[in-house]
Amino acid sequence: MAPPRSAVHEQFPSLRVDVEPEREVVRVVPIGELDLGTVGELAEKVRELRDAGFNCVVLDLRRLEFMDASGLHLILDADAYARTNGHDFAVIPGPPVIQRLFELSGVGGHLRSWTDGRDEPTRSS
Repeated sequence: MAPPRSAVHEQFPSLRVDVEPEREVVRVVPIGELDLGTVGELAEKVRELRDAGFNCVVLDLRRLEFMDASGLHLILDADAYARTNGHDFAVIPGPPVIQRLFELSGVGGHLRSWTDGRDEPTRSS
């Protein structure tokens, strides 16, 4: 009998979060699986960075392998917080399996996207 998913998750973490500060901008790179069991780790990291004074958080989804609705909810919350508090929040789109969740939910066009080498986040089209 296999151990419950939560026990497996604790033994073999499915998410790592790298942080790459770039002057006033900080790039947050979740690696692996962003789901109900791991979303708190990413939420805490984003909160810590905002509290540390970063006014522009870029969430780089290119190294995610899986994301469920809890990850999407976190992204929408971070975007709403940034808009309400005069900060910038942008997303670097992930692989097709991740982008499909944005397409199915209809929220992709509402988020700012970030392209490497650009000075400011822009609205995705």
